Amino acid sequence: MKGFDPWAPTDPLGEALHLLRMNGAFYCRTELSAPWGATMPAMPGHLWFHVVTAGSCLLRTDDGPPRAMGPHELVLVPHGQGHALLSEPGVATPNVMDLPRDLVSDRYESLRHGGGGATTHMICGAIRFDQPGARHLIEVLPQTLHIEAADAAPDSWLPSLLRLMAAEAKELRPGGEEVITRLSDILVIQAIRVWLESDPAARTGWLGALHDPQLGRALALIHRRPDHAWTVAELASELAMSRSAFSARFTKVVGEPVMSYVTRWRMQVALRSCEEGRATTAELARKLGYRSEAAFARAFKRVLGVSPGAARKQEFRQAG
Repeated sequence: MKGFDPWAPTDPLGEALHLLRMNGAFYCRTELSAPWGATMPAMPGHLWFHVVTAGSCLLRTDDGPPRAMGPHELVLVPHGQGHALLSEPGVATPNVMDLPRDLVSDRYESLRHGGGGATTHMICGAIRFDQPGARHLIEVLPQTLHIEAADAAPDSWLPSLLRLMAAEAKELRPGGEEVITRLSDILVIQAIRVWLESDPAARTGWLGALHDPQLGRALALIHRRPDHAWTVAELASELAMSRSAFSARFTKVVGEPVMSYVTRWRMQVALRSCEEGRATTAELARKLGYRSEAAFARAFKRVLGVSPGAARKQEFRQAG
């Protein structure tokens, strides 16, 4: 029973969501009065989120005209690119990191900013997903993801969560920062769930394969056991399919051959270990089923474009 997780979902799509475990860089409760503006700096490897709990604002990105956001609306900027929030066109948008903020706890801040006019209240934050499977999912999200309560399914918790977030944001009560940070994490997962269930783009590539009972099981096996010496024949046998039928179907739906996907997944797992400094190159090679350190290092560089050692140094430079 070692490693058994009683809460782990049994379906492949649920398993992908199960991997969305977050490491919050910071969360911020904001009280803004017009005119106001702020630029969110680029944060590679992080997902920005903004929830409007009262009032309205404009979101400005590089990929289109400003978009209006109203109460109970949530927007994700999944790939960490820089963007701006503002009360109206033409106002100054200083870097939010340069604005005075009150530190409530290690990861929770409070910001009051603006010219004294109409007010907007928001909860904003930047979070990072540590699991390779989560990063794999975040990579395929659109540049921005807008979710309104009306977008959710009738039985969704999203409208209730947004209302609860708005109630908590009205005033900071004892333990409020803990409630808001946890609600923020849940809202992000709910927003991704809404996208998975409603956007046709979520039915293509490896995400589309997760919806397939047989291919989804193959992906789950690969994700759970990256150290296993998988072959096309063994995976096909697990699914009670012929080798040729499985191989052709996997390539058509996922968009790459089975063994290419297996290698890429292993390298994502290895990259995370390199970033955390948890294992040497030799240890990673052994844990991921490679017969030699050199063979593993060649595969790592072929897939990711850098050597394991360079990946470690790059992470250390970013951390510093």
